[in-house]
Amino acid sequence: MPYRSRLNSIPVLNSAPCSVPAARYNQVRLALRRLANPLRFELPGLRSLDMILEDGLWVIVDRDLNDIPIVAWTDFEARDSLHTPLQCTLRHYHAHATVIIDKALKALDGILAQRLASSG
Repeated sequence: MPYRSRLNSIPVLNSAPCSVPAARYNQVRLALRRLANPLRFELPGLRSLDMILEDGLWVIVDRDLNDIPIVAWTDFEARDSLHTPLQCTLRHYHAHATVIIDKALKALDGILAQRLASSG
């Protein structure tokens, strides 16, 4: 079952427009096509946090708290080209979400690069 349906029942603490670099978005789309959709993995160095990637949704969840969302990227706009950043909405579900975002995105980049390289 897609994780998106769970987000509707969780209150959002903060929501703001956000931009995702084209290279990161393209890598996620490639991983969803080649590896699995949805795709879930642990975030190293971030105890009990997992990243779930689906079409149009990226979310960091706390697996020790029944997959409660911490932060989510949603509402990706249609792309104009493969090389331009994509606009989306960044939703915070936890008061300290901003503390983990950069570390989680760096882990995302490394994990996907490694898994894509070993897949083929």
